[in-house]
Amino acid sequence: MPPRQPALPEGTDHVVRGASGSSGKDGGFVASADTGGSGTDRLVSQVREQVSTIKSQATTRIRGIADESKEKATGLLDDFSEVIGEAARAVDGKFGEDYGSYAHRAAGAVSGLADKVRGKSVDDLIDDTRDFVRKSPAIAIGIAAIAGFALIRLFKTGLEDVGAQGRDAANDGA
Repeated sequence: MPPRQPALPEGTDHVVRGASGSSGKDGGFVASADTGGSGTDRLVSQVREQVSTIKSQATTRIRGIADESKEKATGLLDDFSEVIGEAARAVDGKFGEDYGSYAHRAAGAVSGLADKVRGKSVDDLIDDTRDFVRKSPAIAIGIAAIAGFALIRLFKTGLEDVGAQGRDAANDGA
């Protein structure tokens, strides 16, 4: 006959050995059946708090990354505007101001875009993008396809350059 377990406090089912919490006679956690799930509720509450904390940290980090990316993008747009402006001045000198005016307008448009992006929050930019996609889904798909094609070409070119460097190094060593 198995040894009889010690009497448990009223309203408990069993003793879980080695668990922490309120302890019974043997130092184990006393699990209760009539608590209406308060242990489960407490566990669910702790998980929700941890998920909320992690979500808050992730949101803060993502916003920081988005703000940094926005600053980099506006810097690149400013640089691009300067390059277009220099090209426009060169066109003015070689072909006349009539032809250079197109390049000057393009430089102004790029500079204006940089200023607009700089003046908006990341949330505003996301909202504007959503509105644009809703109003013009075909154009948005076209832009995405062109950007994807450009990225693929960029990666392929980079991989081909790395492969060529590896072959050149192997040929130099032979």
